[in-house]
Amino acid sequence: MDRTSIARSAAFFDLDKTVIAKSSTLAFSRPFYQGGLINRRSVLRSSYAQFVYLVGGADHDQMERMREYLSALCAGWDVQTVKDIVAETLHHVVDPLVYTEAVQLIEEHHIVGRDVVIVSSSGVEVVEPIGEMLGADRVIATRIVIEDGRYTGEIEYYAYAENKALAIRELAEREGYDLSRSFAYSDSSTDRPMLEAVGHPYAVNPDKQLRAEAAERGWPVLDFSKPVELRKQVPLRASKATMAGVAIGAGAAAAGAVYLAARRRDHRR
Repeated sequence: MDRTSIARSAAFFDLDKTVIAKSSTLAFSRPFYQGGLINRRSVLRSSYAQFVYLVGGADHDQMERMREYLSALCAGWDVQTVKDIVAETLHHVVDPLVYTEAVQLIEEHHIVGRDVVIVSSSGVEVVEPIGEMLGADRVIATRIVIEDGRYTGEIEYYAYAENKALAIRELAEREGYDLSRSFAYSDSSTDRPMLEAVGHPYAVNPDKQLRAEAAERGWPVLDFSKPVELRKQVPLRASKATMAGVAIGAGAAAAGAVYLAARRRDHRR
């Protein structure tokens, strides 16, 4: 395959449950607790929520509850404190969660000249450092309004569902990506618009609804099961023939987890 023929295509990876084995946001619950941003009860809820998210994923209603819960939770947090905590604990928290299959496919996309873009519903302060660690060229992530160095709790941009697809189209227009020759990967049925935006959609570790839809529409399904510390992984030197037959993706929102935490909080009132 001629490198120049695909130089302006891209591979769009959702993050949670596709590139990494957990919710990227909830993975930092303990460092946030140690940094004084959340209390012990929130840590325990997050641990339980991670389990629920891994088992069942998150539907639209759960994602909406997640959005409301997280925006309220982070209101008043000092932005620089969040950035410092993520920077200091990034490798300790995220390194063991990265799927080796995802790293290999990211490398393969780069080898043949595609840009790699991480697209995640998690906050940009978490997603950008993870994207840099993975070698991504760009990230698309949720942004919360900041005033006087603190989060207001109001969401400026929510990287979710159709918003993801819109952001991908806008980025493609700016960068000259041919979306018909681009790839997208997600675990969640809520990311159907993102998958439909490209010519090569892949379902990765899909939830029940996305697995059924992938079967109906003929979308390839990839199941990742080998999270290995990133620093121990050796970049794959793939041939062009290998790249032509392989692609991979990433998965969506950290959500269901926090949804249940919010539900339990509501019941206690």
